[in-house]
Parts: sequence; structure tokens; C-alpha cells
Amino acid sequence: MQKTLKKLLSILLCLTIAFGIGTASFADGEEEVPAKGDTEPFRISVSMNGDAGTQRGFCWYTKTQTDTKIEVLDASGAAAGKVTFTDSQEWEGGWYHKATVSELKAGESYTFRVGNGTDWSEYGSFVTDDGDDSFSFIEIADVQATPLENFQKAALTVEAAFETLPDAEFIVNCGDFTNDSTNEEWNRFDYAFGEINANSTMVPVAGNHDGFGVENWFNNMFNLDTSESVETKDGVNYSFDYGNAHIAVLNTNDMMCMSIAQMKWLKNDMDSTDKDWKICFMHKSPYTLGKDGKWPDALYLGRSLTLVFDMCDVDLVMSGHDHMYLRTKPLTGNKIDEENGVTYILSGTAGTKRYEVREFLAGMFMNTDFIDALTIQKGGYGNYWNGEDWKSTKETNIGGCFNTVTVDGGTLTVKSYIRCDETGEVNEIDTYSVTKETGKNEATFSGDNTTSEFEYILSLVPSFLCLAVYAFGEWLPKFLIDLPYILYVYITQDTF
Repeated sequence: MQKTLKKLLSILLCLTIAFGIGTASFADGEEEVPAKGDTEPFRISVSMNGDAGTQRGFCWYTKTQTDTKIEVLDASGAAAGKVTFTDSQEWEGGWYHKATVSELKAGESYTFRVGNGTDWSEYGSFVTDDGDDSFSFIEIADVQATPLENFQKAALTVEAAFETLPDAEFIVNCGDFTNDSTNEEWNRFDYAFGEINANSTMVPVAGNHDGFGVENWFNNMFNLDTSESVETKDGVNYSFDYGNAHIAVLNTNDMMCMSIAQMKWLKNDMDSTDKDWKICFMHKSPYTLGKDGKWPDALYLGRSLTLVFDMCDVDLVMSGHDHMYLRTKPLTGNKIDEENGVTYILSGTAGTKRYEVREFLAGMFMNTDFIDALTIQKGGYGNYWNGEDWKSTKETNIGGCFNTVTVDGGTLTVKSYIRCDETGEVNEIDTYSVTKETGKNEATFSGDNTTSEFEYILSLVPSFLCLAVYAFGEWLPKFLIDLPYILYVYITQDTF
């Protein structure tokens, strides 16, 4: 009885903070990465920044203030590119350094090192976009670790991704790089992922653990094109062309999910391209059966942001946040549209923190008819859904997830894999392919797509009101109707 009462009190407490974003808190492990020298570069990243064929952004850290230098070499060993040192500032006890290298050649391989001219990093590498209509990349989400061991396990998943797709030209990380965005955790991320990060171009996406409540961490960890970002404290929104695709990265920390200003930016951005494929990445997913699928912030995106995707003929949206794999059928206006709809993929987690299905979401907050594929990565729960049975199991599905995306002219293919914890074996869990006639998209917007600070501030009140109207007018009634079942599931299954 006492245990039941405690659970009931927990539910009531959760209701009082329905708009809160929970952040799991873990004690720091005793294991630490080797100490760095005062001017030794670390946390080195190469990011997409501007023209993917000619430009890259670089960011790294040193423990103390020192000169900012970078050396970029082409395949012959000759110096290449034009360097612009954009920033070097103190941050949380260390110094970050940013440099942008432009005037590179499309479709070329480069090596680089960073430092102060005396103390240099090891050489890293990257490849620029050759501009043709055939390319591939890797996508992951939610490493979200605290102990070094869990970062290292996630790194094994990403290493398996590059072994599966060795020709990948870049990697997208859909957010939650760490759990609490502390120096210790970012150092552990760097220790586990350092070689990967220094030898591939990253497309980073801000997760709630990277931006919401930990202002400026995300923007200070990478060198991104912030020229059109509606704000940079909680994350960054930006876009770029790659091959015959236009790619937009969204910030779902903006006003807890998405401000009107950012949705306006996205519409203009997507309307400004004539590329064949339109792809978007963000952290929070509007379609999920995980633990965050019961809160209004992500669900609101299904009533607001999806309308923008529909209007702009977006082809694919990939996200993270809820640590399971789910692919929807093509959707338009929250209805199945096999001919012209947008496909949404909840990317699974590359890390070790995995969620089980919340059955009470089915039919109330998530229409299960929308689901085309679902895999739960957590042992002891259903590992996949066959359309009827939530408890179907498959031991090889217990592990870290990664996705590969290949564009070949008018065909886009996504393949999803899990690296089994037990054996290290990589198993394909899903494949999705769509073919379209190319050369049909037309640009309908041109001009300035920046947002002034004044415009952004003006958008905050209507943004909040729209979220509040959804939360109290649509979400709360459904939540209250479902509450008895939610309480029953929580008490009997210890799942909320």
C-alpha cells in the first residue's frame, strides 16, 4: 500500500510539472580521461558550415588561452583553402577556438591539424561535396551518456556504422550528445569519439540535453553557420545543400519546441531551393510511443511544424529524443498519404539508455495506423512490434542503433541497423526507399531570410499562446481521459 501511495504521489507531482523537461541525473563515475596539456588541442570537430563543396567549420578547445592556428592540406600535401579565424573565447574554464576554411575544391579529400603553431593535434581528414546527385551519410541520435563506459559503447555503434557504410561523406547527430552537458561529460565524449569526429564532417543537431537549461553549450562546441539562426543560446538552426538535396537542421529547444519565427525561417528556407530532395533533422519527434510521447512540447510539433513540412514538400524528417526506432508511413495533414506524404523516422539511440513502449499512448496520442516499422532496443521489453503484439522479442535487437541514408539521383534509401550488445553483430532492422521524378522542384522564395532580434522577440508571445492553446485545449483533455489507464500501467508495470 505504501509503495502504491508513493507511485500515486509521483504521478500527481508529474502532473504539476507537465511542461517540465526531465533530465536524468547521474553521479559522475570515477573513471576520467587522461589530462590534457595546457595548449594541447582537444574536442576537435569538423562541421558543415555554408557551402558543402568549398567550406568547413572547425572548433577545438585548449585548457589555457593560446594562439589559434589551422593547417589544411590537399591530397598532394599542399596548403589549401582560405582560413578565417572566427572566434576564440573562454568558456567554462577552458578556451574554445573556431576557424572557418573556405575556397576548397569540391569533391576532394583533405587532411588538417589544429593548434597554436607549436603544439599541434594529430592530422584529421574530411571530404567535400562533389556536387553530383549520388552521396550517402550516417545518422544517429541520443548518445546521452554520463560514464565513460557508456560513451565508449556508443562509439562502438558509430564505428560499426562506418564499417557498414565506409563511403559515408558525413554524419548527422540528432542531439543529446551528453546527459548533463558538463565539462567532464564532453571530455568523455571527446575521448570516446575523438578519432571519429576528427575524420568526418559532422552535422550536429541541438538536443534538449545540449541546449535547454544549459545555454550556449551547443553553439560553443561546434563552428556552425549561425547567420540565419533565429537564436543561438539554446541551439542553432541552419541549412545547406549537398548533392541534389537541400538539408535543414532545426532547433527544438526554441520556445521548448519551435517558435513561429523558426517555422517561418524553415518555410522560406525550403521554398528557396530547387533541389530534388528536401530533408530535415531535429531532436524532438512528433510521432513516438516512448516516454516523451505523452508531453505537449513534442506532440505540439505534430500540429504545427508538420504543416510546414507539408506545405514545402519535405521528403524525409529524422529525429531523436525518444530512445527507440520508429518509422511512419508517409503522412500529410496527420493522415496517411502514400503518394505525396512526409516520412518521419525516430532514429533509435546510439547509446545505452533505451525506452520501452508506453502502451497507453497508442490510439490516444499516437495513431498506430501511422507506424510502418518499430523496434525497441531495450532488453526485457518488446523488442519490436509486429502490428498486434507489443511483447514480441528478438535478442539481436538489444543494442545501439544507427541509420544510413543514400541518395542516388531520384532514389532515396534509408537503412537502419542495430549493433547487438551481446555479440557485436550488426543486424538490419528496417529499410525504406522512395523514388521520385527529379528536376520538378522550383524555388519560390528569394531574399533575406534572417530574423532580427526584435522580430524574434515579437514572435515569442504568439508562439507561447499557440503552444498553450494546444496544451490546454487538446493535450490536457486527452491526458485526463487517459489518466486512469496511465495510473494503472504505472502501478502495475512501473512504466510512466
